[in-house]
Amino acid sequence: MLTSHLRIILATLALLLLSACGSDDDEPSTPPAGNGALTVNLAGLPAGLPAVVRISGPASYAKTIGSGQTLASLAPGNYTVSADTILSGNLSWSASAPVQTATVAAGATAVVNVSYSSSTLALTVREVASVSGAVFLTAPASDTRQFIVERSGRILVMQDGALLGTPFLDIRNRVAAAGEGGLLSMAFHPNYASNGWFFIYYTDAANNIVVERHSVSSANRNLAEPSAVLEIIRIPHPGATNHYGGLVSFGPDGYLYLASGDGGGAGDPQGNAQNFNSLLGKMLRLDVADARGAQPYLIPPSNPFVGQSGRRAEIWALGLRNPWRYAFDGDRLYIADVGQAKREEVNVAAAGQAALNYGWNIMEGTLCYNAAICNNNGLTMPAFEYDHGANNINGCSITGGFVYRGKALPELGGRYFYSDYCGGYLKSFLYKDNSATEQTSWTIPDIGSIQSFGQDGDGELYLIAATGKLYRIVRAPKA
Repeated sequence: MLTSHLRIILATLALLLLSACGSDDDEPSTPPAGNGALTVNLAGLPAGLPAVVRISGPASYAKTIGSGQTLASLAPGNYTVSADTILSGNLSWSASAPVQTATVAAGATAVVNVSYSSSTLALTVREVASVSGAVFLTAPASDTRQFIVERSGRILVMQDGALLGTPFLDIRNRVAAAGEGGLLSMAFHPNYASNGWFFIYYTDAANNIVVERHSVSSANRNLAEPSAVLEIIRIPHPGATNHYGGLVSFGPDGYLYLASGDGGGAGDPQGNAQNFNSLLGKMLRLDVADARGAQPYLIPPSNPFVGQSGRRAEIWALGLRNPWRYAFDGDRLYIADVGQAKREEVNVAAAGQAALNYGWNIMEGTLCYNAAICNNNGLTMPAFEYDHGANNINGCSITGGFVYRGKALPELGGRYFYSDYCGGYLKSFLYKDNSATEQTSWTIPDIGSIQSFGQDGDGELYLIAATGKLYRIVRAPKA
């Protein structure tokens, strides 16, 4: 047995070791001598609405707070306190002094008071172009140009507010625009600046869905290289000329995604959306990093149905009716899926969450489709939905948009925007705590049916009307 003297020695050593290990806390329990503190007081915000106040200072100090507090153990020096404008519904809360400077002295506490007041945020639209058959607008990141996709098979470039006379791409001889078909979207490769690759999604004369890779001309960045074409995938779409889906894009993981419709016909008569051996009614995920003629794409090994008999390995998600538009926002995916006759829906999931079944044609939104009861086990319910209402008063066909991440309207950051072809409105919600909050209707001029959204290289959003006119969403001037 240990002697009492030895026990004392061991206990003393243990205390010394714990002292040497320190603490996991961000700030030491006892502030070093010579440091000071900064108290930030917030006033004027409604209860429950968090602020976004950024504090920066000496030695690369940076901290963001959502409520008033005292920051201790600060090195002496000048600190900048910046208060972001906060949006709640369409009420914008701004600090009377959005940027303040405080000097922290050793052994003292500096105080900064941030006072907020509210005003109504109003949006409007500004026409930027008119292109017959326009269905999409996009641009490479930080590029000042806008690329406008025409259903007939052309891509036009708008530079400094003017359309260039020569199309970026013209494949009208290979595109069939019957029904809902045509050239429906394009996506720039994440490394477009170095490899010049972009991808297009269109329907051909045989009614197939086709995704191709093209390249920009090395001699003129406003022109595509006509001979540099690689077919990535061709999906048979026999019969109906609707429900093609229509969007191709890159996810945050660098893989190529495309969302196909169920093949058309009321109620998915072929049962494609729930058929694991069909590529219709699905979200597909492909690796095109080393695409070439003999092997235009690889299957990412993390795709959920790799190696499973009777299940196509390209499938990332299933149970979609007509996902006309979807959008990635960081590590989150928003899919707007057009309903049959009663419900329109937006599905929200983690971008890395595979094998989700969004329910069609077992369900339409959270309703059993064409049945009094149904089994929804294993199905993912929409994060947001709305009923058409009597005489389609709420709409009839959702037009999915994007999450705003631009700089012109910073208070809109994180809001997902959408419209409806029959409604012609502009609405948004904030997806927070697993629910669609702050559902807001924005009053904008009547521009008719809205068939698509666009997003430029700076993250600003555009509306594309059925008339072919394109509008940028902007801040309305104060009355």
